Amino acid sequence: MEDVNLSLVKYIFIGRILSAWGVRGQVKVEALTDDVRRFDKLARVFIDEDNLLVSRDVESVLYLKDDFVVLKLKNVDTPEQAEKLKGAYLKIPREDAVKLPEGRFFICDIIGLRVLTENGESIGIITDVLQTGANDVYVIKGENGRQILIPAVKQVVKKIDLEDGKMVIQLMEGMA
Repeated sequence: MEDVNLSLVKYIFIGRILSAWGVRGQVKVEALTDDVRRFDKLARVFIDEDNLLVSRDVESVLYLKDDFVVLKLKNVDTPEQAEKLKGAYLKIPREDAVKLPEGRFFICDIIGLRVLTENGESIGIITDVLQTGANDVYVIKGENGRQILIPAVKQVVKKIDLEDGKMVIQLMEGMA
């Protein structure tokens, strides 16, 4: 499998547009960030529109219950324009991302890591991260093609090395 330098990811996903909201062209957004209030400091976002990455200024932010935000984006002024953005992901440049505490990582940096045991045995590649509430679960495509689920807990994950593109784990009974 090809190694990827994950620190080259230029944009961080912070939300997904679910639908148009209201009559002024606002969009309802599912926040994909631990701190939903980070939208308060958001001046602009990037959105894939018709295969182009378009910069949109944020005019206003309204918080709904849980992890939902309503954004008014500049030059999106009708429900019809807003509806065309449904399903699009909101991105920000990596340099504008909130700084994470020690030992915390962006999901986009975890996906693609090679997973090895403490003995150096290759387990596979992380293909997804499931957010379950109690703890995240890493979805690994095993060397044999089968899917392996690993809990993101200190007892299992021993080291994450983004520069080397790998995660070292301690397998527990029944994992592999």
